[in-house]
Amino acid sequence: MTMQLETSRHETGATLPANGLSYAKGDTSPPLSEQTIPALLAETVKRFGLRPAVIFREQGIRWNWQEFSDAVNAMAAGLHALGLRRGDRIGIWSPNRFEWTVTQFATARLGLVLVNINPAYQLAEVEYALNKVGCKAIIAPESFKTSRYLEMLQTLAPELQHCEPGALQAARLPALRWVIRMENVATPGMLTCLDVVARGAGVDVSELDAISAGLDPRDPINIQFTSGTTGAPKGATLTHRNIVNNARYVGMAMNLRDDDRLCIPVPLYHCFGMVMSVLVCTFTGACMVFPGEAFDPVATMAAISEERCTALHGVPTMFIAQLDHPGFASYDFSSLRTGIMAGAPCPIEVMKRVVADMHMTEITIAYGMTETSPVSFQSATDDPLDRRVSTVGRVQPHLECRVVDADGQTVAVGVTGELCTRGYSVMPGYWDDEPRTRESIRDGWMHTGDLATIDAEGYCNIVGRVKDMLIRGGENVYPREIEEFLFRHPKVQSVQVFGVPDPRYGEEICAWIALRQGQGATEEEIREFCRGQIAHYKIPRYIRFVDEMPMTVTGKVQKFVMRDSMIRELNLSEGKTA
Repeated sequence: MTMQLETSRHETGATLPANGLSYAKGDTSPPLSEQTIPALLAETVKRFGLRPAVIFREQGIRWNWQEFSDAVNAMAAGLHALGLRRGDRIGIWSPNRFEWTVTQFATARLGLVLVNINPAYQLAEVEYALNKVGCKAIIAPESFKTSRYLEMLQTLAPELQHCEPGALQAARLPALRWVIRMENVATPGMLTCLDVVARGAGVDVSELDAISAGLDPRDPINIQFTSGTTGAPKGATLTHRNIVNNARYVGMAMNLRDDDRLCIPVPLYHCFGMVMSVLVCTFTGACMVFPGEAFDPVATMAAISEERCTALHGVPTMFIAQLDHPGFASYDFSSLRTGIMAGAPCPIEVMKRVVADMHMTEITIAYGMTETSPVSFQSATDDPLDRRVSTVGRVQPHLECRVVDADGQTVAVGVTGELCTRGYSVMPGYWDDEPRTRESIRDGWMHTGDLATIDAEGYCNIVGRVKDMLIRGGENVYPREIEEFLFRHPKVQSVQVFGVPDPRYGEEICAWIALRQGQGATEEEIREFCRGQIAHYKIPRYIRFVDEMPMTVTGKVQKFVMRDSMIRELNLSEGKTA
Protein backbone atom coordinates (compact mmCIF):
# COMPACT_ATOMS: atom_id res chain seq x y z
CA MET A 1 0.00 0.00 0.00
CA THR A 2 1.32 3.46 -0.90
CA MET A 3 0.85 6.14 1.71
CA GLN A 4 0.21 9.68 0.46
CA LEU A 5 2.37 12.05 2.49
CA GLU A 6 1.12 15.60 2.85
CA THR A 7 3.64 18.26 3.73
CA SER A 8 3.79 21.87 4.75
CA ARG A 9 6.46 24.25 3.41
CA HIS A 10 9.08 25.97 5.49
CA GLU A 11 10.41 29.39 4.58
CA THR A 12 13.66 27.84 3.33
CA GLY A 13 11.77 25.88 0.70
CA ALA A 14 12.09 22.57 2.54
CA THR A 15 8.97 20.68 3.54
CA LEU A 16 8.24 20.00 7.18
CA PRO A 17 6.56 16.92 8.61
CA ALA A 18 2.78 17.06 8.31
CA ASN A 19 0.00 14.68 9.33
CA GLY A 20 2.27 13.92 12.27
CA LEU A 21 4.57 11.76 10.11
CA SER A 22 8.38 11.59 10.15
CA TYR A 23 8.91 12.65 6.56
CA ALA A 24 10.82 15.62 5.16
CA LYS A 25 11.64 16.81 1.65
CA GLY A 26 14.45 19.17 0.75
CA ASP A 27 14.24 22.50 -1.06
CA THR A 28 13.88 22.06 -4.83
CA SER A 29 14.49 25.67 -5.84
CA PRO A 30 18.26 25.39 -6.39
CA PRO A 31 18.45 23.41 -9.66
CA LEU A 32 20.30 20.12 -9.82
CA SER A 33 23.59 20.31 -11.71
CA GLU A 34 24.18 18.14 -14.76
CA GLN A 35 27.90 18.94 -14.84
CA THR A 36 30.57 16.29 -14.93
CA ILE A 37 33.60 16.65 -12.69
CA PRO A 38 35.90 17.85 -15.53
CA ALA A 39 33.32 20.44 -16.56
CA LEU A 40 33.14 21.67 -12.97
CA LEU A 41 36.93 22.01 -12.72
CA ALA A 42 37.12 23.81 -16.08
CA GLU A 43 34.56 26.36 -14.92
CA THR A 44 36.43 26.96 -11.66
CA VAL A 45 39.74 27.44 -13.48
CA LYS A 46 38.05 29.95 -15.81
CA ARG A 47 36.72 31.93 -12.82
CA PHE A 48 39.61 31.65 -10.37
CA GLY A 49 42.65 30.54 -12.40
CA LEU A 50 45.29 32.57 -10.56
CA ARG A 51 43.76 32.20 -7.09
CA PRO A 52 45.25 29.70 -4.57
CA ALA A 53 43.76 26.24 -5.12
CA VAL A 54 45.66 23.64 -3.14
CA ILE A 55 48.37 23.51 -0.48
CA PHE A 56 50.00 20.24 0.59
CA ARG A 57 52.20 21.48 3.43
CA GLU A 58 54.11 18.23 3.98
CA GLN A 59 55.05 17.97 0.28
CA GLY A 60 55.72 21.67 -0.27
CA ILE A 61 53.03 21.97 -2.97
CA ARG A 62 51.32 25.35 -3.50
CA TRP A 63 49.30 25.62 -6.70
CA ASN A 64 46.76 28.04 -8.06
CA TRP A 65 43.77 26.67 -9.97
CA GLN A 66 45.50 26.94 -13.34
CA GLU A 67 48.58 25.10 -12.09
CA PHE A 68 46.42 22.43 -10.54
CA SER A 69 44.48 22.02 -13.79
CA ASP A 70 47.75 21.72 -15.74
CA ALA A 71 48.88 18.91 -13.42
CA VAL A 72 45.53 17.16 -13.88
CA ASN A 73 45.77 17.42 -17.67
CA ALA A 74 49.31 16.07 -17.68
CA MET A 75 48.28 13.05 -15.60
CA ALA A 76 45.13 12.47 -17.65
CA ALA A 77 47.14 12.54 -20.88
CA GLY A 78 49.52 9.97 -19.46
CA LEU A 79 46.77 7.62 -18.32
CA HIS A 80 45.16 7.92 -21.74
CA ALA A 81 48.50 7.09 -23.38
CA LEU A 82 48.63 3.90 -21.31
CA GLY A 83 45.43 2.77 -23.02
CA LEU A 84 43.08 3.32 -20.09
CA ARG A 85 39.60 4.07 -21.40
CA ARG A 86 36.19 5.20 -20.17
CA GLY A 87 34.77 2.75 -17.64
CA ASP A 88 38.13 1.16 -16.76
CA ARG A 89 38.76 0.94 -13.02
CA ILE A 90 41.91 2.43 -11.52
CA GLY A 91 42.72 2.09 -7.84
CA ILE A 92 44.47 4.58 -5.61
CA TRP A 93 45.94 3.31 -2.36
CA SER A 94 47.50 6.21 -0.55
CA PRO A 95 47.36 8.68 2.33
CA ASN A 96 46.69 12.37 1.63
CA ARG A 97 49.15 13.43 -1.06
CA PHE A 98 48.90 15.81 -3.99
CA GLU A 99 49.02 12.82 -6.33
CA TRP A 100 45.69 11.72 -4.85
CA THR A 101 43.81 14.89 -5.82
CA VAL A 102 45.51 15.03 -9.23
CA THR A 103 44.46 11.44 -9.89
CA GLN A 104 40.91 12.16 -8.70
CA PHE A 105 40.40 14.76 -11.40
CA ALA A 106 42.58 13.08 -14.06
CA THR A 107 40.54 9.88 -13.93
CA ALA A 108 37.29 11.86 -14.05
CA ARG A 109 38.63 13.75 -17.10
CA LEU A 110 38.80 10.44 -18.98
CA GLY A 111 35.68 8.78 -17.57
CA LEU A 112 37.77 6.24 -15.64
CA VAL A 113 36.29 4.86 -12.43
CA LEU A 114 38.45 5.82 -9.47
CA VAL A 115 38.55 3.08 -6.84
CA ASN A 116 39.33 4.43 -3.37
CA ILE A 117 41.34 1.90 -1.39
CA ASN A 118 41.62 2.38 2.35
CA PRO A 119 45.27 3.17 3.23
CA ALA A 120 44.89 0.85 6.23
CA TYR A 121 44.08 -2.16 4.04
CA GLN A 122 46.45 -5.09 4.22
CA LEU A 123 47.13 -8.01 1.86
CA ALA A 124 43.82 -9.86 1.92
CA GLU A 125 41.77 -6.67 1.84
CA VAL A 126 43.53 -5.05 -1.10
CA GLU A 127 43.48 -8.34 -3.01
CA TYR A 128 39.73 -8.54 -2.51
CA ALA A 129 39.15 -4.91 -3.50
CA LEU A 130 41.24 -5.03 -6.68
CA ASN A 131 39.64 -8.26 -7.85
CA LYS A 132 36.09 -7.35 -6.84
CA VAL A 133 35.98 -4.40 -9.23
CA GLY A 134 38.60 -5.58 -11.71
CA CYS A 135 41.14 -2.78 -11.36
CA LYS A 136 43.27 -2.42 -14.49
CA ALA A 137 45.74 -0.05 -12.80
CA ILE A 138 46.73 1.02 -9.31
CA ILE A 139 48.63 4.05 -8.02
CA ALA A 140 50.40 3.85 -4.65
CA PRO A 141 53.40 5.21 -2.73
CA GLU A 142 56.11 2.91 -1.45
CA SER A 143 54.86 3.03 2.13
CA PHE A 144 52.99 4.92 4.81
CA LYS A 145 53.58 4.37 8.53
CA THR A 146 53.84 0.58 8.91
CA SER A 147 52.09 -0.23 5.63
CA ARG A 148 54.46 -1.15 2.82
CA TYR A 149 52.20 -0.85 -0.20
CA LEU A 150 54.60 -1.77 -2.99
CA GLU A 151 55.91 -4.72 -1.01
CA MET A 152 52.35 -5.99 -0.59
CA LEU A 153 51.64 -5.57 -4.29
CA GLN A 154 54.86 -7.47 -5.09
CA THR A 155 53.69 -10.24 -2.75
CA LEU A 156 50.32 -10.45 -4.50
CA ALA A 157 51.91 -10.14 -7.93
CA PRO A 158 55.45 -11.58 -7.86
CA GLU A 159 55.24 -11.53 -11.66
CA LEU A 160 56.10 -7.80 -11.46
CA GLN A 161 59.77 -8.74 -11.03
CA HIS A 162 59.94 -10.16 -14.53
CA CYS A 163 57.53 -8.16 -16.69
CA GLU A 164 57.52 -4.90 -18.57
CA PRO A 165 55.26 -2.16 -17.20
CA GLY A 166 51.75 -2.67 -18.55
CA ALA A 167 52.35 -6.34 -19.36
CA LEU A 168 51.52 -7.74 -15.93
CA GLN A 169 49.76 -11.12 -15.95
CA ALA A 170 49.35 -11.92 -12.27
CA ALA A 171 47.66 -15.13 -11.15
CA ARG A 172 46.18 -13.54 -8.03
CA LEU A 173 45.31 -10.18 -9.64
CA PRO A 174 44.13 -11.20 -13.12
CA ALA A 175 42.70 -7.81 -14.20
CA LEU A 176 45.68 -5.69 -13.10
CA ARG A 177 48.06 -4.47 -15.84
CA TRP A 178 49.64 -1.27 -14.55
CA VAL A 179 51.28 -0.56 -11.19
CA ILE A 180 52.25 3.10 -10.81
CA ARG A 181 54.35 4.22 -7.87
CA MET A 182 54.33 7.81 -6.66
CA GLU A 183 58.04 8.19 -5.94
CA ASN A 184 60.43 8.73 -8.84
CA VAL A 185 62.31 5.47 -8.29
CA ALA A 186 62.71 2.76 -10.94
CA THR A 187 61.05 -0.49 -9.85
CA PRO A 188 60.69 -3.72 -11.86
CA GLY A 189 57.33 -3.99 -13.61
CA MET A 190 56.17 -0.53 -12.47
CA LEU A 191 55.99 3.02 -13.78
CA THR A 192 56.39 6.17 -11.73
CA CYS A 193 53.90 9.04 -11.84
CA LEU A 194 56.52 11.05 -13.76
CA ASP A 195 56.82 8.18 -16.27
CA VAL A 196 53.07 8.35 -16.81
CA VAL A 197 53.19 12.11 -17.39
CA ALA A 198 56.07 11.66 -19.84
CA ARG A 199 54.10 9.09 -21.82
CA GLY A 200 51.30 11.60 -22.26
CA ALA A 201 53.51 14.33 -23.70
CA GLY A 202 52.18 13.68 -27.20
CA VAL A 203 48.49 13.81 -26.24
CA ASP A 204 46.89 17.15 -27.08
CA VAL A 205 44.57 18.83 -24.61
CA SER A 206 41.92 18.99 -27.33
CA GLU A 207 41.86 15.18 -27.32
CA LEU A 208 41.18 15.21 -23.59
CA ASP A 209 38.49 17.87 -24.08
CA ALA A 210 36.71 15.65 -26.63
CA ILE A 211 36.72 12.71 -24.20
CA SER A 212 35.41 14.86 -21.33
CA ALA A 213 32.69 16.37 -23.52
CA GLY A 214 31.38 12.89 -24.31
CA LEU A 215 30.90 11.87 -20.69
CA ASP A 216 27.45 11.38 -19.14
CA PRO A 217 26.81 12.86 -15.66
CA ARG A 218 25.18 9.55 -14.73
CA ASP A 219 28.32 7.55 -15.56
CA PRO A 220 29.86 5.68 -12.62
CA ILE A 221 32.97 7.64 -11.65
CA ASN A 222 33.95 6.39 -8.22
CA ILE A 223 33.86 3.22 -6.12
CA GLN A 224 34.22 3.49 -2.36
CA PHE A 225 34.38 0.40 -0.17
CA THR A 226 32.29 0.30 2.96
CA SER A 227 33.89 -0.86 6.19
CA GLY A 228 32.89 -4.49 5.86
CA THR A 229 32.47 -4.94 9.62
CA THR A 230 29.77 -7.56 9.08
CA GLY A 231 31.18 -9.26 6.01
CA ALA A 232 33.15 -8.57 2.84
CA PRO A 233 33.38 -4.86 1.97
CA LYS A 234 30.81 -3.55 -0.51
CA GLY A 235 31.83 -1.25 -3.36
CA ALA A 236 29.44 1.71 -3.28
CA THR A 237 29.37 3.04 -6.84
CA LEU A 238 28.87 6.78 -7.31
CA THR A 239 28.31 8.94 -10.40
CA HIS A 240 29.37 12.47 -11.41
CA ARG A 241 25.79 13.57 -10.73
CA ASN A 242 25.77 11.99 -7.27
CA ILE A 243 28.86 13.68 -5.92
CA VAL A 244 28.91 16.95 -7.88
CA ASN A 245 25.47 17.88 -6.59
CA ASN A 246 26.18 16.72 -3.07
CA ALA A 247 29.33 18.85 -2.95
CA ARG A 248 27.37 21.86 -4.15
CA TYR A 249 24.72 21.63 -1.44
CA VAL A 250 27.23 20.84 1.31
CA GLY A 251 29.16 23.96 0.38
CA MET A 252 26.00 26.05 0.38
CA ALA A 253 25.02 24.79 3.84
CA MET A 254 28.40 25.68 5.36
CA ASN A 255 28.45 29.04 3.54
CA LEU A 256 31.86 28.41 2.00
CA ARG A 257 33.10 31.22 -0.27
CA ASP A 258 35.79 31.66 -2.90
CA ASP A 259 38.03 33.56 -0.45
CA ASP A 260 37.88 30.82 2.19
CA ARG A 261 40.73 28.46 3.05
CA LEU A 262 39.57 25.00 4.16
CA CYS A 263 41.83 22.90 6.39
CA ILE A 264 41.44 19.22 5.38
CA PRO A 265 42.87 16.69 7.86
CA VAL A 266 40.27 14.04 6.92
CA PRO A 267 41.31 11.20 4.57
CA LEU A 268 40.90 11.65 0.83
CA TYR A 269 39.94 8.03 0.27
CA HIS A 270 36.71 8.69 2.16
CA CYS A 271 33.74 10.80 0.98
CA PHE A 272 34.53 13.34 3.69
CA GLY A 273 37.81 14.25 2.04
CA MET A 274 37.06 13.58 -1.61
CA VAL A 275 33.54 15.05 -1.86
CA MET A 276 32.79 17.22 1.17
CA SER A 277 36.24 18.83 1.09
CA VAL A 278 37.87 18.69 -2.36
CA LEU A 279 34.77 18.95 -4.54
CA VAL A 280 33.20 21.56 -2.25
CA CYS A 281 36.31 23.73 -2.71
CA THR A 282 36.17 23.14 -6.45
CA PHE A 283 32.60 24.39 -6.53
CA THR A 284 33.31 27.51 -4.53
CA GLY A 285 36.88 28.32 -5.58
CA ALA A 286 38.06 28.06 -1.95
CA CYS A 287 41.63 26.98 -1.26
CA MET A 288 42.31 23.44 0.01
CA VAL A 289 44.89 23.19 2.79
CA PHE A 290 46.20 19.73 3.66
CA PRO A 291 48.17 19.68 6.96
CA GLY A 292 49.79 16.31 6.31
CA GLU A 293 49.45 12.78 5.00
CA ALA A 294 47.25 11.75 7.92
CA PHE A 295 45.63 13.47 10.84
CA ASP A 296 47.98 14.89 13.43
CA PRO A 297 46.64 17.45 15.93
CA VAL A 298 49.82 19.55 15.95
CA ALA A 299 50.11 19.64 12.14
CA THR A 300 46.42 20.55 11.90
CA MET A 301 46.62 23.35 14.45
CA ALA A 302 49.78 24.69 12.79
CA ALA A 303 48.09 24.69 9.38
CA ILE A 304 45.07 26.56 10.73
CA SER A 305 47.25 29.13 12.46
CA GLU A 306 49.92 29.68 9.79
CA GLU A 307 47.71 29.46 6.70
CA ARG A 308 44.92 31.53 8.31
CA CYS A 309 42.34 28.87 7.54
CA THR A 310 38.72 30.01 7.77
CA ALA A 311 37.14 26.56 7.74
CA LEU A 312 37.95 23.15 9.20
CA HIS A 313 36.62 19.65 8.64
CA GLY A 314 36.92 16.72 10.98
CA VAL A 315 35.33 13.89 12.89
CA PRO A 316 34.68 14.46 16.63
CA THR A 317 37.83 12.61 17.71
CA MET A 318 39.94 15.02 15.64
CA PHE A 319 38.40 18.05 17.31
CA ILE A 320 38.83 16.44 20.74
CA ALA A 321 42.50 15.70 20.02
CA GLN A 322 43.12 19.38 19.25
CA LEU A 323 41.07 20.79 22.12
CA ASP A 324 42.75 18.47 24.65
CA HIS A 325 46.29 18.93 23.30
CA PRO A 326 48.58 20.59 25.87
CA GLY A 327 49.78 23.06 23.23
CA PHE A 328 46.29 24.11 22.13
CA ALA A 329 46.51 27.61 23.62
CA SER A 330 49.68 28.44 21.66
CA TYR A 331 47.92 28.31 18.29
CA ASP A 332 45.80 31.06 16.72
CA PHE A 333 42.30 29.92 15.75
CA SER A 334 40.86 33.41 15.31
CA SER A 335 40.64 33.07 11.51
CA LEU A 336 38.23 30.11 11.74
CA ARG A 337 34.54 30.65 11.01
CA THR A 338 32.82 27.62 9.52
CA GLY A 339 33.35 23.94 8.85
CA ILE A 340 31.85 20.52 9.31
CA MET A 341 31.92 17.97 12.08
CA ALA A 342 30.68 14.61 10.82
CA GLY A 343 31.47 10.93 10.51
CA ALA A 344 30.40 9.98 14.03
CA PRO A 345 28.05 11.27 16.74
CA CYS A 346 29.25 14.55 18.22
CA PRO A 347 29.23 14.85 22.03
CA ILE A 348 27.36 18.01 22.92
CA GLU A 349 30.08 19.37 25.21
CA VAL A 350 32.68 19.00 22.46
CA MET A 351 30.56 21.05 20.06
CA LYS A 352 30.24 23.84 22.60
CA ARG A 353 34.02 23.95 23.08
CA VAL A 354 34.61 24.04 19.31
CA VAL A 355 32.34 27.07 18.99
CA ALA A 356 33.80 28.87 22.00
CA ASP A 357 37.50 27.95 21.90
CA MET A 358 38.09 27.45 18.16
CA HIS A 359 35.95 30.42 17.07
CA MET A 360 33.87 28.23 14.76
CA THR A 361 30.60 30.09 15.27
CA GLU A 362 29.21 28.82 11.95
CA ILE A 363 30.29 25.18 12.23
CA THR A 364 27.76 22.73 10.86
CA ILE A 365 26.96 19.13 11.62
CA ALA A 366 26.52 16.83 8.63
CA TYR A 367 25.10 13.34 8.43
CA GLY A 368 25.05 10.78 5.67
CA MET A 369 26.66 7.64 4.34
CA THR A 370 28.89 6.69 1.44
CA GLU A 371 25.91 5.20 -0.38
CA THR A 372 24.22 8.64 -0.42
CA SER A 373 27.21 10.56 -1.77
CA PRO A 374 27.38 11.18 1.30
CA VAL A 375 25.37 13.98 2.99
CA SER A 376 21.60 13.90 3.41
CA PHE A 377 21.15 16.09 6.52
CA GLN A 378 23.13 19.16 7.51
CA SER A 379 22.64 21.98 9.96
CA ALA A 380 22.76 25.59 8.78
CA THR A 381 25.40 28.10 9.88
CA ASP A 382 22.69 30.21 11.50
CA ASP A 383 20.78 27.39 13.17
CA PRO A 384 20.41 27.96 16.91
CA LEU A 385 23.33 26.40 18.77
CA ASP A 386 21.05 24.01 20.64
CA ARG A 387 19.90 22.63 17.28
CA ARG A 388 23.46 22.32 16.02
CA VAL A 389 24.58 20.43 19.10
CA SER A 390 21.58 18.14 19.45
CA THR A 391 20.62 17.26 15.84
CA VAL A 392 22.18 16.73 12.42
CA GLY A 393 20.11 19.51 10.91
CA ARG A 394 17.51 19.39 8.18
CA VAL A 395 17.27 17.44 4.94
CA GLN A 396 19.45 18.58 2.03
CA PRO A 397 17.94 19.97 -1.24
CA HIS A 398 16.34 17.56 -3.69
CA LEU A 399 16.25 14.71 -1.16
CA GLU A 400 13.44 12.98 0.69
CA CYS A 401 13.93 11.33 4.04
CA ARG A 402 11.59 9.39 6.27
CA VAL A 403 11.74 7.24 9.39
CA VAL A 404 10.14 3.81 9.14
CA ASP A 405 9.24 0.94 11.44
CA ALA A 406 10.07 -2.73 10.97
CA ASP A 407 7.18 -3.06 8.50
CA GLY A 408 8.42 -0.17 6.36
CA GLN A 409 5.64 2.21 7.46
CA THR A 410 6.47 5.86 8.14
CA VAL A 411 6.34 6.46 11.89
CA ALA A 412 4.93 9.44 13.76
CA VAL A 413 7.00 12.56 14.39
CA GLY A 414 9.47 11.96 17.21
CA VAL A 415 9.23 8.16 17.08
CA THR A 416 12.45 6.19 16.60
CA GLY A 417 12.83 4.05 13.49
CA GLU A 418 15.17 3.40 10.58
CA LEU A 419 16.10 6.42 8.48
CA CYS A 420 15.61 6.08 4.72
CA THR A 421 16.76 8.45 1.96
CA ARG A 422 15.59 8.91 -1.63
CA GLY A 423 16.76 11.27 -4.37
CA TYR A 424 19.67 12.17 -6.66
CA SER A 425 22.32 11.23 -4.06
CA VAL A 426 21.41 7.54 -3.77
CA MET A 427 24.07 5.40 -5.44
CA PRO A 428 23.18 3.24 -8.46
CA GLY A 429 24.24 0.24 -6.38
CA TYR A 430 27.09 -1.86 -5.04
CA TRP A 431 29.53 -2.90 -7.74
CA ASP A 432 28.78 -6.41 -8.99
CA ASP A 433 26.56 -7.16 -6.00
CA GLU A 434 22.90 -7.11 -7.00
CA PRO A 435 21.64 -9.03 -3.93
CA ARG A 436 23.09 -6.56 -1.43
CA THR A 437 21.97 -3.64 -3.61
CA ARG A 438 18.36 -4.92 -3.56
CA GLU A 439 18.61 -5.43 0.19
CA SER A 440 19.66 -1.81 0.76
CA ILE A 441 17.69 0.09 -1.91
CA ARG A 442 13.96 -0.64 -2.04
CA ASP A 443 11.61 1.40 -4.23
CA GLY A 444 14.33 3.99 -4.56
CA TRP A 445 14.73 4.35 -0.79
CA MET A 446 18.20 3.77 0.65
CA HIS A 447 17.79 2.02 4.00
CA THR A 448 20.60 3.51 6.05
CA GLY A 449 20.63 1.12 9.00
CA ASP A 450 20.64 4.16 11.29
CA LEU A 451 18.06 4.72 14.00
CA ALA A 452 16.71 8.26 13.93
CA THR A 453 13.91 10.63 14.83
CA ILE A 454 12.57 13.61 12.87
CA ASP A 455 10.88 16.33 14.90
CA ALA A 456 8.03 18.67 13.98
CA GLU A 457 10.47 21.27 12.60
CA GLY A 458 12.21 18.76 10.35
CA TYR A 459 15.38 18.38 12.40
CA CYS A 460 16.84 14.88 12.47
CA ASN A 461 18.51 13.20 15.41
CA ILE A 462 20.56 10.02 14.94
CA VAL A 463 20.13 7.84 18.01
CA GLY A 464 22.14 4.81 16.99
CA ARG A 465 22.47 1.95 14.57
CA VAL A 466 19.72 -0.59 13.98
CA LYS A 467 22.26 -3.27 14.83
CA ASP A 468 23.59 -1.26 17.81
CA MET A 469 20.24 -1.05 19.54
CA LEU A 470 20.07 -3.62 22.28
CA ILE A 471 17.11 -5.13 24.05
CA ARG A 472 17.59 -5.72 27.77
CA GLY A 473 14.75 -7.59 29.42
CA GLY A 474 12.28 -6.37 26.81
CA GLU A 475 13.40 -2.72 27.04
CA ASN A 476 14.84 -1.04 23.94
CA VAL A 477 18.14 0.60 24.90
CA TYR A 478 19.87 3.13 22.65
CA PRO A 479 23.62 3.33 23.40
CA ARG A 480 23.90 6.93 22.14
CA GLU A 481 21.62 8.16 24.94
CA ILE A 482 23.77 6.54 27.63
CA GLU A 483 26.97 7.76 25.97
CA GLU A 484 25.75 11.35 25.98
CA PHE A 485 24.88 11.08 29.66
CA LEU A 486 28.19 9.52 30.72
CA PHE A 487 30.07 12.14 28.73
CA ARG A 488 28.84 14.71 31.27
CA HIS A 489 31.04 13.13 33.93
CA PRO A 490 33.98 15.52 34.41
CA LYS A 491 36.55 12.70 34.32
CA VAL A 492 35.26 11.10 31.09
CA GLN A 493 37.01 11.99 27.82
CA SER A 494 35.20 9.49 25.60
CA VAL A 495 32.78 6.62 26.06
CA GLN A 496 31.24 3.86 23.98
CA VAL A 497 28.28 1.73 25.03
CA PHE A 498 27.27 -1.61 23.52
CA GLY A 499 25.51 -4.85 24.38
CA VAL A 500 26.88 -8.27 25.31
CA PRO A 501 24.94 -11.55 25.60
CA ASP A 502 23.14 -12.37 28.84
CA PRO A 503 21.03 -15.50 29.53
CA ARG A 504 18.59 -13.72 31.84
CA TYR A 505 18.00 -10.37 30.10
CA GLY A 506 19.03 -11.32 26.57
CA GLU A 507 21.61 -8.55 26.54
CA GLU A 508 23.48 -6.58 29.17
CA ILE A 509 24.98 -3.11 28.85
CA CYS A 510 28.72 -2.59 28.70
CA ALA A 511 30.57 0.74 28.67
CA TRP A 512 34.17 1.36 27.63
CA ILE A 513 35.45 4.63 29.05
CA ALA A 514 38.61 6.61 28.32
CA LEU A 515 39.35 9.01 31.16
CA ARG A 516 40.88 12.45 30.87
CA GLN A 517 44.64 12.65 31.33
CA GLY A 518 45.67 12.32 34.97
CA GLN A 519 42.21 11.21 36.12
CA GLY A 520 41.23 7.98 37.86
CA ALA A 521 37.82 6.47 38.50
CA THR A 522 36.17 3.25 39.66
CA GLU A 523 33.30 1.28 38.18
CA GLU A 524 31.18 2.03 41.24
CA GLU A 525 31.86 5.76 40.89
CA ILE A 526 30.48 5.68 37.35
CA ARG A 527 27.41 3.66 38.38
CA GLU A 528 26.74 6.04 41.27
CA PHE A 529 26.89 8.93 38.81
CA CYS A 530 24.09 7.21 36.86
CA ARG A 531 21.79 6.37 39.78
CA GLY A 532 18.77 8.60 39.97
CA GLN A 533 19.70 10.23 36.67
CA ILE A 534 18.91 7.52 34.12
CA ALA A 535 16.63 4.48 34.32
CA HIS A 536 18.09 1.58 36.26
CA TYR A 537 18.03 -0.72 33.25
CA LYS A 538 20.26 1.73 31.33
CA ILE A 539 23.05 1.68 33.93
CA PRO A 540 25.97 -0.39 32.53
CA ARG A 541 26.55 -3.70 34.23
CA TYR A 542 30.05 -3.97 32.81
CA ILE A 543 32.45 -1.00 32.81
CA ARG A 544 36.00 -1.06 31.51
CA PHE A 545 38.54 1.78 31.53
CA VAL A 546 40.66 1.87 28.38
CA ASP A 547 43.40 4.10 26.98
CA GLU A 548 41.74 4.37 23.56
CA MET A 549 38.89 2.98 21.48
CA PRO A 550 39.39 0.71 18.48
CA MET A 551 38.66 2.88 15.44
CA THR A 552 38.80 2.94 11.68
CA VAL A 553 41.10 5.49 10.01
CA THR A 554 38.07 7.74 9.48
CA GLY A 555 37.45 7.98 13.22
CA LYS A 556 34.52 5.59 13.43
CA VAL A 557 34.55 3.39 16.50
CA GLN A 558 34.46 -0.36 15.98
CA LYS A 559 31.96 -1.58 18.54
CA PHE A 560 32.08 -5.10 17.18
CA VAL A 561 35.75 -5.26 18.24
CA MET A 562 34.82 -4.13 21.76
CA ARG A 563 31.94 -6.57 21.95
CA ASP A 564 34.08 -9.51 20.82
CA SER A 565 36.75 -8.55 23.34
CA MET A 566 34.26 -8.49 26.22
CA ILE A 567 32.68 -11.79 25.20
CA ARG A 568 36.13 -13.40 25.33
CA GLU A 569 37.09 -11.70 28.59
CA LEU A 570 33.85 -12.63 30.37
CA ASN A 571 33.56 -16.05 28.70
CA LEU A 572 30.07 -15.15 27.57
CA SER A 573 27.79 -16.91 25.14
CA GLU A 574 24.05 -17.22 24.71
CA GLY A 575 24.08 -19.86 27.43
CA LYS A 576 26.49 -18.31 29.92
CA THR A 577 26.78 -15.34 32.17
CA ALA A 578 29.74 -13.87 34.00
